[in-house]
Amino acid sequence: MQLITSMRSALTAGAAAAVLLTGTGGAVAAPAALSAQATAPSAEATAPAAATTRSAHSAYGRLGPLAGLSAERLATGDLVAAAKWGTGGPIDDPAREREVLDAVADQARRLGADPAATVRIFRDQIEASKVVQRGLHRRWHADPAQAPTTRPDLDEVRKEINRINGELVRAIARSPHARSVPYCAPLLTVAAAQVRHERHLDGLHTMALARSLRSVCDGA
Repeated sequence: MQLITSMRSALTAGAAAAVLLTGTGGAVAAPAALSAQATAPSAEATAPAAATTRSAHSAYGRLGPLAGLSAERLATGDLVAAAKWGTGGPIDDPAREREVLDAVADQARRLGADPAATVRIFRDQIEASKVVQRGLHRRWHADPAQAPTTRPDLDEVRKEINRINGELVRAIARSPHARSVPYCAPLLTVAAAQVRHERHLDGLHTMALARSLRSVCDGA
């Protein structure tokens, strides 16, 4: 199930996730004339719902950090864009991208995680960062007054990116169940919407966040 690429669908997905997280389906109250025995849910009926609720809470707890770290990584895209601004250098950097993918695959193996899934998720992280960089460069070309006046040290920025990468690989390694549940996508969308709200993301970074999370859910 592919993660939706627009936060405008977060309300719909949020409603679905709310049902999962609360274990309720908005049932209509039974008429008072019915006996308590007739209206009370049986243990057999409530056990699956309770199990689903626990599973959803657990999955959401694992997916939230993935969304948060992805947004944190995207914030470094602003610094990379500023470092490259005015240099004439390309946004794409295949050598650096390969270095990152090789490093996260190696770390995933050491953690006992799936290196292929980790690389797939990080490809999206890299593409999302480029969405931010290209978007900012277009914005600065259109309005030079918004362009940065100082150039960050790209090597220092990459040290921060490497730190976040390590945390993100560990979060991926801790979340194989959460990423494989059938309701992963709506839960992840709610987590992303929460991150968007907390970080006050603009349209560009909201779009990039959705791009960064595209392959988090298995089967996406």
